[in-house]
Amino acid sequence: MHGTTSDHTPGDAGRIVLLTTSHRVAPGLLSWQAWEALRGADAVLCADAAHQQLPYLKDAGVAVTLATAPLAARDLVDRCADGGRTVVVLATAEGDRRLTDGLATLAGSGREQMPSLELLPGSYDLPGARLLDLVQVMDRIRRECPWTSRRTHEDLAKYAIEEAYELVEAIETGDRTELREELGDVLLQVVFHARIAEESAGDGEDDEPFSIDDVAGGIVDKLIHRHPHIFGDESASTPEEVGEIWLRKKAESKRRASVTDGVPVGQPGLALAAKLGSRVRTADLDVPVPTGRGVGYELLALALRAEAAGEDPEAALRAAARAYRAAIRVKEGLGG
Repeated sequence: MHGTTSDHTPGDAGRIVLLTTSHRVAPGLLSWQAWEALRGADAVLCADAAHQQLPYLKDAGVAVTLATAPLAARDLVDRCADGGRTVVVLATAEGDRRLTDGLATLAGSGREQMPSLELLPGSYDLPGARLLDLVQVMDRIRRECPWTSRRTHEDLAKYAIEEAYELVEAIETGDRTELREELGDVLLQVVFHARIAEESAGDGEDDEPFSIDDVAGGIVDKLIHRHPHIFGDESASTPEEVGEIWLRKKAESKRRASVTDGVPVGQPGLALAAKLGSRVRTADLDVPVPTGRGVGYELLALALRAEAAGEDPEAALRAAARAYRAAIRVKEGLGG
């Protein structure tokens, strides 16, 4: 017995508390209700000698009895019936289903004076907690998979492009199931590249290894810096004002010599033309459109005109191409 014991009354069947914790939360960070239950229990049981909470409970003065065999429903009920005791069971990764099923069977028999049963979450997953699982899984695959362990940034570059296109297609088709899956595939590429970067440096003096935490920390800092109307003392009430702040903050941090700096020339042609047109327009530069002959110059002029009108020429062409594809299939008798 330890702490403040529960009040016992004659004929009281007692109380069983199944205490669950999240492995994604640092051990020992338990809720106030969890600590109250642990300190007020007549017995705290655990069937897993490696349970992550055990060292912290020991430091807090909570005595835990380790079971030498899987906990049985019959045994728990009998323990509680002895004077109406409160028993807290530390949930484990395995065996809990058998225990809860056994308790349900006893309760359903109608022949038992059952203790009160309570499921008490001792810690909760915070938003984004499953990302920790992804990092752990990626770490293990990187170490143990013969294919994954040998990949480089260069090997994976094509997959990043493919996954980005598949994500765009899911967005354009409005398929939310595909959207969720493709977002996961894009996220995998980010975590994969960060894992590779964590174990290798580049050729330059500043090319030190970095981790997924460095990647996340960098984008957090960028978002805060470029949203002073939320995290600072500036104000913005319209999307246009937000856009002006974003561009100003971006220019302050990038300090580019040319408006073309940072525009990837390897992107699709219409998207490249639109991006260059956007940079020129934002910088208020007067750059005449080349008047050379050929379809390329005609497409460039169309792309710049679309961008100036607020339309994405790449997306517009894809939409038109999909309509053309549907027309072809109809002509072939295959339907849209």
